[in-house]
Amino acid sequence: MELRAALIGCGDVSTIHFEAFDAIDYIKLVAVCDTDPNRLAAAVERTGAKGYSSVEELLSDKQNFDVVHVTTPHFDHADTVVACLEAGVNVIMEKPLAHTLADGQRIIDAADNSSAKIGVCLQNRYNVSSQQMRRVLDEGLLGDITGGFAQVVWTRSLAYYERRLWRGTWQGSGGGVLINQALHTIDLLQWFLGPVTKLRGRAQTLKFADVIEVEDTASAFLTHESGVQSSFYATLTPPIDHPVEIEIIGTKGRAVIRDGLTVYGEDGSLTTYPERKAPSSGRAYWGVSHEVFIRDFYESLDDPEPFWIGPREAMESLRILKEIYAQSPEMAAHN
Repeated sequence: MELRAALIGCGDVSTIHFEAFDAIDYIKLVAVCDTDPNRLAAAVERTGAKGYSSVEELLSDKQNFDVVHVTTPHFDHADTVVACLEAGVNVIMEKPLAHTLADGQRIIDAADNSSAKIGVCLQNRYNVSSQQMRRVLDEGLLGDITGGFAQVVWTRSLAYYERRLWRGTWQGSGGGVLINQALHTIDLLQWFLGPVTKLRGRAQTLKFADVIEVEDTASAFLTHESGVQSSFYATLTPPIDHPVEIEIIGTKGRAVIRDGLTVYGEDGSLTTYPERKAPSSGRAYWGVSHEVFIRDFYESLDDPEPFWIGPREAMESLRILKEIYAQSPEMAAHN
């Protein structure tokens, strides 16, 4: 069985979707769309797919594809995804869900009123380390959970912002390290420990404050629905990247994600689960599980139930980071 894909937004992150199409033999990319003629031409040459210069033009041929992948900049997500859902087209969209909470709700409402299926690329939930962490927690192997911690310590150069000017602006990106780099880690922390009911947080710009509007550093102290508390820290200020770390602590042990999962048992035992190396990889900070996510979504198309990582799931992490912005004097006016 062959399934046909279209892709809207031929910028950086589209490449990892192209690699997934190359690796999955039952998906054929038949259409690419971008408003930038140079990016569109490069994508057509790379893939051999038909090129479209607008979403409206693409959707006029919606009978020619089964799923559209939305890999546009953040500010465009809501309008493009809602248009696809209203046209009855299945959607895979990149994170974040939206630029604002209001736009996130627009996508939720459109999904509720559409016959189409939608999945949001929170692909790190498919990592071996994430899946094993959920199993360890679900089986109670750590005992009563007493807390958690997560950190994202990466670097971004001035050239990173200059290459895509929208990244450093509120209008273009909707935020900085929280919405661009740390969103996956925030999502995992609340997926492991449960929904966040309250938080104290702060976001700041510490390195390129004279160049970018958005934050490069943020921290938060979170209270989850169960009463368990966790802390979170993210920054883009050091000179090199460090592995993302997530640690969950319980009365019978602790589990640490850092390039795989290590579980420290009550008896002093140590169990490790190495992370997979995906056949299609892309940049290291995109993770290793886009291809796994995409396979799962396509294989769910005949399932009448909504896809398990839909817009409501993605709204949880968006709410958390927006609340951190709201509590930050430097950021609140832009939130």
